[in-house]
Amino acid sequence: GLHQLRRRKTHEEKRERERMSLESETLIESAIRVLNTSDPYEKARLGDSIAVKWLQGAISEPYDSTVDLPVPDRPARLTNVKLVSPSLMPKLGRAGSLQSRQAIVHSLVHTESWAIDLSWDIIARFGKQEKMPREFFTDFVLVAQDEGRHFSLLAARLEEIGSRYGALPAHDGLWDSATATSQDLLARLAIEHCVHEARGLDVLPTTISRFRNGGDDETADLLERVVYPEEITHCAAGVKWFKYLCARSKNPEFTINSKESDDSNEEIIKKFHSVVREHFRGPLKPPFNAEARKAAGFGPQWYEPLAVKESNA
Repeated sequence: GLHQLRRRKTHEEKRERERMSLESETLIESAIRVLNTSDPYEKARLGDSIAVKWLQGAISEPYDSTVDLPVPDRPARLTNVKLVSPSLMPKLGRAGSLQSRQAIVHSLVHTESWAIDLSWDIIARFGKQEKMPREFFTDFVLVAQDEGRHFSLLAARLEEIGSRYGALPAHDGLWDSATATSQDLLARLAIEHCVHEARGLDVLPTTISRFRNGGDDETADLLERVVYPEEITHCAAGVKWFKYLCARSKNPEFTINSKESDDSNEEIIKKFHSVVREHFRGPLKPPFNAEARKAAGFGPQWYEPLAVKESNA
């Protein structure tokens, strides 16, 4: 009897495991759930719980190779944040007044909320399509988790200084470059991570010192100790996977641990210039934060040539 009982128990455990694996989503299915979540607080919370599951192994499969899942063109968004075109956005000011500090934090909260969607979108849209290695998924899960934490911390800070997300208008241009690069992972990495996020590194130190001068050390500390160092790693993920795609296109056997030769670096930089010129309007704006950009893995030869208007000669 005992033997039979034990056998039945292991049989039930096996069935339970099968049921669990049927119920357990792939990472891409989970990513699409985040994209389809309209409440920004819930979006951040859900993203964090999915990140934890992936990092702990509770979600183990990046995707199901037999299923093509549609990725939404535009993530779900509540209408409580009024979106206006960038040209109609009121000026944020220099953090001297409470009103200006609220406006700056509000715009940062909005940016972080879109950054959550961007991280899950790069996973869902390109991970399977480009047959990316597991490490790609993990890197962008970590980015998504950071952005969610930044959103939650900044949204809480915004309430502490007497406002809330949705109290002010926000600009609707943040998803435009995502749409423009939705067919091309190389372009997505270059524009979102090596242009836009790098630009964030250029301007953040100024923002931090403005909050200090305005007497708001708490926001300054949050930006300096949490947001700034973590944004460097997001930029680094963009640079890393841009280099990987370039190397893999020349040598399909290339893995992320292979060492690239130095001459390939020059080719990669040329490729970066051509991708940015094709997908980004106008020159990049100096001054550049060379130190933070170097920490993210790219030197001045990547971006300085792009700060010059192209001559049509």
